[in-house]
Amino acid sequence: MYRDKKVIVVMPAYNAEATLLQTYNEVMAQGVVDYVVIVDDCSSDATARIAADLPNSELVRHQCNLGYGANQKSCYRRALKAGADIIIMVHPDYQYTPLLIPVMTAMIGSGFYDCVLASRILGGRALAGGMPWWKYLANRILTMLENWLLGTKLSEFHTGYRAFSASLLRQLPLHRNSDDFIFDNQILAQIHGLGYVIGEVSCPTKYFPEASSINFIRSLKYGCGCLLTGVLFRLHRWNLWRSWLFSHET
Repeated sequence: MYRDKKVIVVMPAYNAEATLLQTYNEVMAQGVVDYVVIVDDCSSDATARIAADLPNSELVRHQCNLGYGANQKSCYRRALKAGADIIIMVHPDYQYTPLLIPVMTAMIGSGFYDCVLASRILGGRALAGGMPWWKYLANRILTMLENWLLGTKLSEFHTGYRAFSASLLRQLPLHRNSDDFIFDNQILAQIHGLGYVIGEVSCPTKYFPEASSINFIRSLKYGCGCLLTGVLFRLHRWNLWRSWLFSHET
């Protein structure tokens, strides 16, 4: 709880048995989290069994693998249904430290921001933390192009550690977004399109074998999807092409 606001952490999980418990314990140790929602996207390991035994939490299981974006949609739906005021998404692979949860909660709870990103680029230690050079380079180039297309000044669009106000999530047409990784990019474009300011905090980078990652081919597909999102946003803003992603008509 933060200033009478209910704080719920959501974890989109897939084959996270090696790190789920460690992540959960550190999340709850921060002292501001009321509840945890874990959505298992049909893992083939013991992720669901471990999650089912965790206190102050809820496990949602997909019967088939629906994708990272679909997992997040389930996360946010369940958190909103549980009465969340502040929702923080952190991966259960322990790539992102839960120690930043109180800071991100305060930034949302203060009313200054409705979305906060934990950036691996701020602070300039991404490469020292183990980010592969090609991922770092791709991150920087994509972010530069996306900032240009969207008119933003973010240090990173691609972090998997994010906080939202519940009121903001209720406004977003999340059901229209991709069920794949491009969901992360589309939601930021939608938030910016609504006129909200996105805050950032510096987050240490940790890469190790258990941390989730996508291969080069899927990374290439993701990058193309990010650029397409930016182009569609710009065309929509110029009234040259009506995009369903950025329309708030039902």
